[in-house]
Amino acid sequence: MTKIALVTGASKGIGFETVRQLAQQGIHVLLGARDLKKSETAAATLQAEGLPVEGIALDVTSTADIFNAAQTIEAKYGRLDILVNNAGVLLDDGGFGVNTTTTVPLVKVRETFDSNFFGVIALTQALLPLLQKSEAGRIVNLSSILASLTLHATPGSPIYDSKAFAYNVSKTALNGYTVHLAHALKDTPIKVNSAHPGWVKTEMGGEYAPMEIADGAKTSVQLATLPADGPSGGYFHLGETLPW
Repeated sequence: MTKIALVTGASKGIGFETVRQLAQQGIHVLLGARDLKKSETAAATLQAEGLPVEGIALDVTSTADIFNAAQTIEAKYGRLDILVNNAGVLLDDGGFGVNTTTTVPLVKVRETFDSNFFGVIALTQALLPLLQKSEAGRIVNLSSILASLTLHATPGSPIYDSKAFAYNVSKTALNGYTVHLAHALKDTPIKVNSAHPGWVKTEMGGEYAPMEIADGAKTSVQLATLPADGPSGGYFHLGETLPW
């Protein structure tokens, strides 16, 4: 039976490459993006590679989009096997070494949380009944090493001076959701994990990032295709566990 996956924020960057790598494994992937035209254009690129991909409109901050996505997946497939919560925003001003805690406007904090945290919860809750119909549901929450409170509190750590407050704390909250959701589903076949993709050459990561996009998608794909004895409730990068 062909697995069905949904990847959000997937018209470009890590999300797009995650769709490609999942589809290369024979998984039918729904490519979600805010703009339907961009979603369909991105899907067409992968379809031209012979991959089983279709585009859907999905803004994770839109209640209507979430409802429509759930209805569409239920009507066409009756279940969902993989959910990759990839969509996210970085709205803090300033680069590495800038602490935005006292300067970022509250409106930007709220907007960041709407996409990076509340949108994930809303979509996951809407799709959970479909994931529960899967023989082995997998939920991957795209976090970041910048979510690690341990590393933020440790002088000399790789991220100690990177304090983009709204973004970082939204991902810390997302990690909390991963832990709580994994516990709630611990007696089911569903596995829930947080992924740190790495510092990747994307619009968000910038041109000086050391990792290519193809490598940035690998952690999400690994966690989306975990075997039955794989972990749940963890925080990973390329198979290595990160400190909370």
